[in-house]
Amino acid sequence: MATVLICRRFPRLSRVTAFSTTAKCKAESGSSKSKQKKEENPEMANTGTESAATIQLLNPLDYRVLYNPSAYAKSRAASQQHAARSSGQALGDAFTGPGTSQVQHPFGTVPSQASPPLRNAPPKPRSKPLLAQTISARLSAAQAEEEAENEKMEMHDSKEDPRVFQRGRPEYRSLSYDKFEPIETLPAEEGDSILHGMAGCKGGWSPGTITDYFRKLSRLPVERHAALVSKPGFNNLCYEAAKNIRLFSTSDLIDILKSCIRLVVPPTHPLLNACEDEFCRRVWDMTLDQLLLVADCWRCLERSVPSYLSILFSYANMHWKDLALPQFVQLVYIIGEGRRSPADLTQKVESTILKYLDSFTLEEVGAICLGLFKSLSGISDHVMKKIADRVSLQMEDMSTYALVNVLKMLRYARMDHLPLLKELGKVIPTQIPTINIQGIMHITLTCSSLHYFDEGIMAAVAMSLPSKVTYCRSKDAAKFLWSFGCLDYEPPNEEEFYSSLIKQMERKLHEFAKFPEHLLTGLLGLAFVRRFPEKLIDYALRDKFVQKIRGSKYELRKDLFTLSRSVDIECPSYQGSRLPPQLYEEMTETALNYAKQEIYVRPEIVEATSLLESVLGGPEYVKNHMILPHTRSSDLEVHLAMDGHPIPFNLKDPVADKKLKDIGVSLTDDLMTQLIKGRCNSQSPVEVENEARTPGQERGEEARTPRTGDRAALSADARLQVDPKSGRCLEAPATLTLNQQPRGVKLAIQVSNRNHYCYCSKRLLGLHSLKRRQLRQLGYVVVELPFWEWFPLLKRTRSEKLSYLHYKVFNPALLSRAG
Repeated sequence: MATVLICRRFPRLSRVTAFSTTAKCKAESGSSKSKQKKEENPEMANTGTESAATIQLLNPLDYRVLYNPSAYAKSRAASQQHAARSSGQALGDAFTGPGTSQVQHPFGTVPSQASPPLRNAPPKPRSKPLLAQTISARLSAAQAEEEAENEKMEMHDSKEDPRVFQRGRPEYRSLSYDKFEPIETLPAEEGDSILHGMAGCKGGWSPGTITDYFRKLSRLPVERHAALVSKPGFNNLCYEAAKNIRLFSTSDLIDILKSCIRLVVPPTHPLLNACEDEFCRRVWDMTLDQLLLVADCWRCLERSVPSYLSILFSYANMHWKDLALPQFVQLVYIIGEGRRSPADLTQKVESTILKYLDSFTLEEVGAICLGLFKSLSGISDHVMKKIADRVSLQMEDMSTYALVNVLKMLRYARMDHLPLLKELGKVIPTQIPTINIQGIMHITLTCSSLHYFDEGIMAAVAMSLPSKVTYCRSKDAAKFLWSFGCLDYEPPNEEEFYSSLIKQMERKLHEFAKFPEHLLTGLLGLAFVRRFPEKLIDYALRDKFVQKIRGSKYELRKDLFTLSRSVDIECPSYQGSRLPPQLYEEMTETALNYAKQEIYVRPEIVEATSLLESVLGGPEYVKNHMILPHTRSSDLEVHLAMDGHPIPFNLKDPVADKKLKDIGVSLTDDLMTQLIKGRCNSQSPVEVENEARTPGQERGEEARTPRTGDRAALSADARLQVDPKSGRCLEAPATLTLNQQPRGVKLAIQVSNRNHYCYCSKRLLGLHSLKRRQLRQLGYVVVELPFWEWFPLLKRTRSEKLSYLHYKVFNPALLSRAG
């Protein structure tokens, strides 16, 4: 069966459209096709896990790739139409991803030599093994083609992919180096002749001759380039060029740079040192096109040239009004690749974006966003909104690579642009199978970073990921786990999804010594959804890894603290490594100090604390603190007895101590009777003092105090304590237990805000879901003052707020959860 496969490869993250044509063969249809599908599926289910080893062993002769860079700029709609037109040949849906058609193709027809079987014909014993071998061989070839296609789709060229926008306008030819410019190959003999002549050279060559030799040598076959750079003749040529560098014209020097790119001259080569110095000297005598072209050549040579870029940016600043649209886009690209943002250009960049926004191609919009993102350039909300407005209207016409670049900048700007996010939910799920793993990661990370939950996007990612998981870097796997955990989403295929990512994290374990932040990112994401892989956790809590964290440029100790405490609480059977107690103490102190400065003082929390004190009878009944410091948010702790009365427990509060110390009570016969026989219905001394202290204060039946003798017994703090020997996290004696008997209920009142929830929803984020789960596990009943109720109340009357808090705290349903 003759097969021709033509694959159009869009760079990096763009969609892949694959179609195949099959020579006409006589075939049986109907039953053979249904049988074909049954035979294919077991093979397809096993692909992807060992693809790296298989791809290098098989190289189908019929397979060839036509690379068409200009196709990248075509609209998404055109690509979809093309895929739809060829769907009959591809034998599959255009959105099932590349490789599906290649798997189906060998079984679409039966060889014409195979005659229909005769009913009464005698059996042929050897035909079945031969048929099985044929089927097996075809399956292997089909699987190899699919895996090879997947490998191509997952390839990412970090140097070339960001340059795709340069193919959208002819003006970029004078501003950038064109890797795909056709060049006539120089015969090897002519190259040898030049090198032989240069080997015995004693000087005297003119700049024009030297430049011509560089041009010719760069046209030698690629396989000769590596050996060429180390030859004496080439070294002499470079020496002559460097020695006479000031005699060259600017255009000749640029041609030498281009030749060095084609010859892959090392970025530290002495000739390049001389060229950089000379170009820095000539900047003010060059045109802007030449300056941008030279900057582009340095990028292609992978040479860092901060001095040259600094002068270029100064030149551009002085000639800003003369910048044409392509020059501006190329400049932003150079800024991004140089990883530095000139502060004096920020305002001018924004105004120029607004000036040309409607004239940019969609690829140029993506290139600008990528340049700003890479250079960590701040951008105003106004400009980012304008960009997002345009993208939300034309998303279907945008390549996924350009779209992902816009999403990166949207994430960096922390902008929740709802029209763009909603359009993303409509457009991107069907494209997920054809986007490479890094693109999928950035789409998922954008959703989680902006706290935006779209089940269609997340489910599509989860279904596509297991077959692509072997292409995940450690960073990719970690970001996927974090994103799903942050949004607290467990997809329909959760077991397959999480197990595949955990296995990939284990395979990449060696990478975490260099990138410890990725391991903690992934493990925290897993902890949010209550998954704790012991092998990875044990590695993360070892002393050696902890030392790497201390030496990291990122602040990772708080993540380690959250992970370790979560393991202590939720994995009592865990026997692996533990953090040292001193690190616990250090991080707890850090968390509490931060809370005192940033959390306890928030108006909504201060107001709730003050009003609860009024409702319950004083500060000894409420404690504003972090019950679980590792969860990075505060709680208002309240204790209730089994009869529903509040219990004073915050006796260490200096304010409460002072108030209790000032109480003066006359010893009467009635009081002696109460002390001897027990509590009567009259008010306690604390209530008497409180009413005297706040006359006319609004109070309810809830202000009555419990038994007098409970106060001393209930003074223990509910914080977690550390066993100094094992480092394990142990729960302190429960504040509501007296002689190991349940005496009431502990309330952990949460004053929530919008950052605790997904955007425009009441879906709790992973960290806060983890916190509430752990509070319940430690015996607390979680009571929430949700922001959509509490924040509007802050503007209402005091009596309305007190009534609301009374309802929240004294809900009879709470006592049913005591114990």
